[in-house]
Amino acid sequence: MPRTYLEQPNKTDSKGTYAFVSLGCPKNLVDSERMLGLLKIDGYTLVSEPDGADFVVVNTCGFIERARTESFSAIDEMLALKKAGGTKGVIVSGCLAERQKEDLLIERPGIDFLVGVFGREEITRVADRLVGNLEEQRTVFQPAPIRALPDTERLRITPRHFAYLKISEGCDRLCTFCAIPKMRGKHASKPIESIIKEAEQLVADGAREIIIVAQDTTYYGKDIYGEPRLTELLRKLEEVQGIDWLRLMYFYPMYITDELADVIAASKRIVPYIDMPLQHINDTMLRRMARRVTRSETENLIGKLRSRIPKLTMRTTFITGFPGETDEQFQEMAGFVREQKFERMGVFTYSYEPGTPAVQLDDHLPEDVKEARRDELMGVQQEISFAWNEAQIGKTLDVILDQPVEGEKNVFVGRSKADAPDVDGLVFVTGDRFKLKSGQIVPTQIVANQEYDLVGVAASRPR
Repeated sequence: MPRTYLEQPNKTDSKGTYAFVSLGCPKNLVDSERMLGLLKIDGYTLVSEPDGADFVVVNTCGFIERARTESFSAIDEMLALKKAGGTKGVIVSGCLAERQKEDLLIERPGIDFLVGVFGREEITRVADRLVGNLEEQRTVFQPAPIRALPDTERLRITPRHFAYLKISEGCDRLCTFCAIPKMRGKHASKPIESIIKEAEQLVADGAREIIIVAQDTTYYGKDIYGEPRLTELLRKLEEVQGIDWLRLMYFYPMYITDELADVIAASKRIVPYIDMPLQHINDTMLRRMARRVTRSETENLIGKLRSRIPKLTMRTTFITGFPGETDEQFQEMAGFVREQKFERMGVFTYSYEPGTPAVQLDDHLPEDVKEARRDELMGVQQEISFAWNEAQIGKTLDVILDQPVEGEKNVFVGRSKADAPDVDGLVFVTGDRFKLKSGQIVPTQIVANQEYDLVGVAASRPR
């Protein structure tokens, strides 16, 4: 997620001004929106630029090395601004703060306060201490809660017409490459009633597309109900008036039942889109990753989903260069991608994460090998994606309009049901016969493709 500075009107009775930098995944973005909401309620004024603000909050990502590098860069930029007198203080929150803890203060002593993932509810008290020049406690780290924290009363970063809805926190999977359980704790679900309340608030705030996120979506409810309850949750969400699209992200390839697939297939609101990171397909690699699934089980699952859900778009991700990966095992994964023809796919190189079991494995691979395999796998996917886009020409697709194209008259960039924000392709829509605006859902005739994106013309009246 790119850095985001938001602006609110200045208030004469404001307790102080602040800027906010949000980094990382949609789950972290929800945390950002919750902190923004709490600061707004407490009387702080958000400004668009950090230069001149009383303080800056940097909500960081600490998932992989590339994300940590981006987080450190943002922190250093704000510390340089503070040193130059452009702001009085810097608060660092989120996953990097949770992972590094007090070591971060040693490495970068200019940071004023650290707020861990589960300390986010204390953000206003931390701001009060900073503005009041109180430094008796510079860190706020709370243990992971038994239940996921509420995400109501958010000040949203996303455009008004779509919003992320986090249904659980943490993860009970112990994938050997992943540090998330160390940062975000064990799986903790929100009660169904709380999720429905949040969904209703988001709709009341203008959201038409609700994007369900969690570390492990299909595990939802196991901790509080004794069994996964995603199917029941989706049925309840379907009853919330005002939701046009429900999008499902972060499926783990377990607990996906026939009933769940049928609920998705029969729904008028759940778009036929499933994001299910697979990470690898070779059985030896899957065991080394502790994924607890096999290639055969994965193939059967994909076949079931595609047969039961018409026009399904499947997004997945893979890791190249995991310790011990041979060229033959990589080629098996590349062949699998060619066979399955995933409509959407991302590839990451294996990231060495201190504290994870994978660092103890033998046969770590050089970076150039990891990157070459990533590039080759993305080359395979590029052919599939371009062919899929070519096949959309002449079809009429519903497109939700995200924003106008700068410098163009009545041209908007949007997304089809096959496209999640930030990670998938775009659809450029021209409204020759209709006046377009952000947030509309427009039946669009696709007339051309531009690599990963599509180009279309509004075919009938927006809604």
